[in-house]
Amino acid sequence: MGIYSERVLPRIVDVACGRAQHDGLRRRTVAGLRGRVVEIGFGSGRNVPFYPEAVESVSAVEPADLGWRLAKERLAAATVPVQRAGLDGQSLPFADNSFDTALSTWTMCTIPDVDAALAELRRVLVPGGTLHFVEHGLAPDAPVQTWQHRLDPVQRTLFGGCHLDRDIRGTLERAGFEIQDIDCFYEQPGPKFLAALSLGVAASA
Repeated sequence: MGIYSERVLPRIVDVACGRAQHDGLRRRTVAGLRGRVVEIGFGSGRNVPFYPEAVESVSAVEPADLGWRLAKERLAAATVPVQRAGLDGQSLPFADNSFDTALSTWTMCTIPDVDAALAELRRVLVPGGTLHFVEHGLAPDAPVQTWQHRLDPVQRTLFGGCHLDRDIRGTLERAGFEIQDIDCFYEQPGPKFLAALSLGVAASA
């Protein structure tokens, strides 16, 4: 990771993902989390205040040291134990069947090998364990998709490999997850090429 990725990008992501309009989406996404939770793309801990009471512990996977430092105050106020337990979602340092539920918020867009990361999540989840997610990705409308494909190289260059046009549902199903619930919509306000969201729950078969 270079200086931009280590010292600048985590602050940009913290601000972009820390807008008050995201709070309601976070509450919807974490609903139903329970027991032992693994969260990939923990970032600066923006989900911490919203963990439900049924969560017993959280193992946070986050590559950026600065992101973890930015989470300091939220971690201090956490009502459940949160431990930084991994750096790479593509290679999780946990035994099989270690977690009851998993969480990913605005993360799948950036992981270089998202298929490997999802395979790892399936491995560490108990059979029938659920992944709770909200992600931006491929829009439902062809004209918006066209712009996403055009702008994707710029997006990836400026924002640490973040893709605009990943098919979230298709990616989850290809990885062997069974979609239990999904809501696809445009977040408002915001340009559609950035604001096509998928929020839902997928079960590990």
